Amino acid sequence: MSKGSKIICTLLVILLVYSAAIGTISALGQLELKKTVEDNNTEMTERLRKITDSYGEDPGTEDDVLICGEYTIRSTRHISDAYLSGDTSALSDRDKETLDMAKAVLDEIITDGMTDFEKEEAAYLWLTTKLHADTGLLDVIPSTDDGADNPYGVLKNHDAVCVGYATTMRLFMQMLGIECKVIHSSDLIHSWNLVNLDGDWYHVDCYSDAEAGNYANFNMDDTRARSSHDWNAEFFPAANGTKYSYAEMNAVEIKNIYSIPKAIKKLLESEQSIGCYTFRQKIGPDDESAAAAMISGITERVDGLNETSIECVWSKNADGDFVLSVYITRYNEENETDVNEETQEKIDQAIEDALGDYISEHQYDDSDDYYWSYNGTNAFEAAEIATTAAVLL
Repeated sequence: MSKGSKIICTLLVILLVYSAAIGTISALGQLELKKTVEDNNTEMTERLRKITDSYGEDPGTEDDVLICGEYTIRSTRHISDAYLSGDTSALSDRDKETLDMAKAVLDEIITDGMTDFEKEEAAYLWLTTKLHADTGLLDVIPSTDDGADNPYGVLKNHDAVCVGYATTMRLFMQMLGIECKVIHSSDLIHSWNLVNLDGDWYHVDCYSDAEAGNYANFNMDDTRARSSHDWNAEFFPAANGTKYSYAEMNAVEIKNIYSIPKAIKKLLESEQSIGCYTFRQKIGPDDESAAAAMISGITERVDGLNETSIECVWSKNADGDFVLSVYITRYNEENETDVNEETQEKIDQAIEDALGDYISEHQYDDSDDYYWSYNGTNAFEAAEIATTAAVLL
């Protein structure tokens, strides 16, 4: 199925979900909430119409791009130029506030003597670990009106859609004197960055690495990026850089493909998020299928264990030799609470004593096949959750 067909199918799923939500609420007899959902359904339909109208209209430009009829990507060059010149007199109050917030971040993460690569890496790590990824309607459409698509809102609220990550990364880089572009997918439903280091371009997708910071989409060349991204290659410059790819800089040599399982076990037991491996025994054409089978077998057995996700990617280095990059994402580490068993039992008991009856009364009842909710709000929230899930899937 083409990408365009998938988008259209997704939109149909969304409309069906909302229609189902209305039917459920009608069964409950909650007319006021039914009208609320119908109003939201009308608004959602209009938003979806704008998306379908703008789908695939690649303008072949970096800025002044209308995204799904929702907002326009704007240049922040005037802000970075004001920072570099020290003259902010021409900036609006909002732009001055944006500059102050961006400067505060750079003052925190950038130190004297850093190379451009180290500055880029510091900005990438801040963006991927300090922001919350806004997973609204598609990657590019915020779920709220807090400015998740632009540096002002991102720096103020620490919430960003992909465009917010990309425009904020570009602002950081341009303030540091590093050439950087916002690049869009050909269908305008995703954005990321091109960064120039020592004359070579690299793809950097902070949104895709959000809250993981595992370098899976950091400093990719075109070949690596093409596995998960699509863009207008006629407009944007080619990314052929390999010197600053994470795999090129950090690869460890292991004996052969049968050494991969032990290497991955060591990586899983460490606190590292990425491992890159070259092979003493070169991988020839006859070995490629065995190497692919090895990775498939490891992924099937390990992915998902201990709240850990594993991704393995093959590439070639400057010498044309195979490099295996293994990316680890560990979930819920920041959500774990540091309390002892006795304290946790007291917490659980307090929640049960105060809310147990309420939870039992209002939770989902399979026998009645609907969702009871306080003032009916959860019925609509459930529809929103289902809609978002349908889009993201």
